[in-house]
Amino acid sequence: MAEHVVCLVTTPTHQARPLAEAVVRAELVASVNIVPLVRSVYRSKGEVELDDEALLIIKTTRDAVAALRNALAELHPSENFELVALDVVDGAPAYLGWITDSVRLPGQ
Repeated sequence: MAEHVVCLVTTPTHQARPLAEAVVRAELVASVNIVPLVRSVYRSKGEVELDDEALLIIKTTRDAVAALRNALAELHPSENFELVALDVVDGAPAYLGWITDSVRLPGQ
């Protein structure tokens, strides 16, 4: 299993920056890129929905995903928020080291 992950989270556009800043300040992630506009098409309660949202591209460690999930459960405006963690199988060694050095798990 990979040590580093990229997490994808969608959120209402006006919530993107506060969410990103909160998880970076909490040292749960190394960085967050905000893609300001994505159009999401999804099924909810039997209906097809269409929303304009922001996409957060989050760089963190595998060990921090559970804490990130807990933080998003508190911060995200949706009860059923998107959080998908994708393994990073390779990358620039210095960058991956920076991710590792930037993340602090609660209680560390």
